[in-house]
Amino acid sequence: MTKIIIKLIRSFSISNLFFSFSTLSRAYLKESGWLLSVKKGIPVDRDGVELPWFTYCSIEFISEKLNSTLSVFEYGSGNSTLWFSRSVDEIISVEHDLGWHSKMAEKMKLKTNVNYFFRDLESGEYEKEILNYKEKFDVVIIDGRQRIQCTFNSIDALKADGVIIFDNSDRDSYDEAYSFLGSKGFKRINFWGLGPINSYSWCTSVFYREKNCFNI
Repeated sequence: MTKIIIKLIRSFSISNLFFSFSTLSRAYLKESGWLLSVKKGIPVDRDGVELPWFTYCSIEFISEKLNSTLSVFEYGSGNSTLWFSRSVDEIISVEHDLGWHSKMAEKMKLKTNVNYFFRDLESGEYEKEILNYKEKFDVVIIDGRQRIQCTFNSIDALKADGVIIFDNSDRDSYDEAYSFLGSKGFKRINFWGLGPINSYSWCTSVFYREKNCFNI
């Protein structure tokens, strides 16, 4: 098989290989919505519909796991909030940036299953917001500020079969959060690759325990 591949490569000129690679790359960037995301400066698919600012491979994986019975809590808000709202029963999203919250508030009001709150970062209200609810959550998204403390607080608000989606999980600065989840029995799936807007690869991870709501 290797010899066949080598012969095929040799049968193409360098210019043909470059052209083929360039064509395929551009087709993928258009199909995934990356080109439009760069143009708009927000994460969207090829049709301009909202996407989370996660890696594409994680978006594909997560989209197949969501259903209309799930309750979601989200640290950090935006197009991800709108994207999740289309597939789950309820999403509560907390934002620390008042300007961004004001900008997104009108869109959130149009979604009957979205509860959207501004919470102050310095006072600790932001990271503690998840503890204010009697019912526990199926999914917690950690994609905002104070991620380590948010991770600590999420455990007490997560159902036994709940999962945690942690974006930018390639960052060593969150090692304490990853270790904490590991100590609580969570396993981890890393989704490395390209995502909306950015021109570099990063990682979005799903943390889960046995018998979880994603059936991993």
